[in-house]
Amino acid sequence: MATTEFSSNILKPILMKKIKLSLETSFWAIDEIVDPFKLINAFFNYCTVDIYKNTLSDIMLYVNKAEVCNKERPGDLFDFHTAVRSFIRGAYLLNFKTKRWEVKKAPKEWQIISQGSLSKEEYQNPFLVFEKAFECKTLEEFEFFLNEIVHVSLSPYKEQFDYDLITPHIHLVKMLDAAQIINERGIKKIKNKVNKKRE
Repeated sequence: MATTEFSSNILKPILMKKIKLSLETSFWAIDEIVDPFKLINAFFNYCTVDIYKNTLSDIMLYVNKAEVCNKERPGDLFDFHTAVRSFIRGAYLLNFKTKRWEVKKAPKEWQIISQGSLSKEEYQNPFLVFEKAFECKTLEEFEFFLNEIVHVSLSPYKEQFDYDLITPHIHLVKMLDAAQIINERGIKKIKNKVNKKRE
């Protein structure tokens, strides 16, 4: 049985060699995607960032209500759950791509609204968002959070929580904004130090 009481930092040295983690995209993207960058592209082709964030906000509102969220079309929340679970797994894998890839530079000037929930520093380097998120919560904790809020929002009963729902919610919103920026700006391979010295 997996436990969530360990730091994601402990996992990094072990998993740096070869990470095998299914993104489970076949439920919503037809094909099984293994590259987290390709997953981000498919994820935002499936739905817009605003729809994901609005659905997440609706779910969070119904967590503390004795009402069913989206009772006319509850199946939409199942679709949301499957896509966002894949996204969280892809976001986790992005942490292991930062040594070889970087997000293309932000424009010199931009409107603050384009930052979404991100700081100026995070907007310039969206990879920081994923690093901070998985330093704060493990992959298992994010998946548990997603399962809980979707399950409870579809229940007609009010439940009490002794689990922190706010922190993973904030990080998930930031990860959605960061992924959208990566999708918009694109990525480029980092030149190795040997090539830089030659230049």
